[in-house]
Amino acid sequence: MEGNGNNTVGGGGYWWWAAASGVQIAWGIYSFRKGYSGDSRLMPLKAFGVASLFVGATATATVGTLRASGIHSVKDAIEAGASIRSGLGVKGRG
Repeated sequence: MEGNGNNTVGGGGYWWWAAASGVQIAWGIYSFRKGYSGDSRLMPLKAFGVASLFVGATATATVGTLRASGIHSVKDAIEAGASIRSGLGVKGRG
């Protein structure tokens, strides 16, 4: 099988996005539950690190979901939205 240019082989490479998101969220939860220990001057830095794990996990999961659903550009997202609206019987905005 040859790759399609997105580091995927046979279209099944989106599990990397899911795995990365899962690792990030697990690490964030572990760090959050572990709490803070150590020098109090480093607390803001550690809090920022934990928060960035949650934000990174959300971003990774979002990108993986969009890629897996075939949305690769803004035009694709607009077309998907129009398709959903027409399927629900909702009129367009303009």
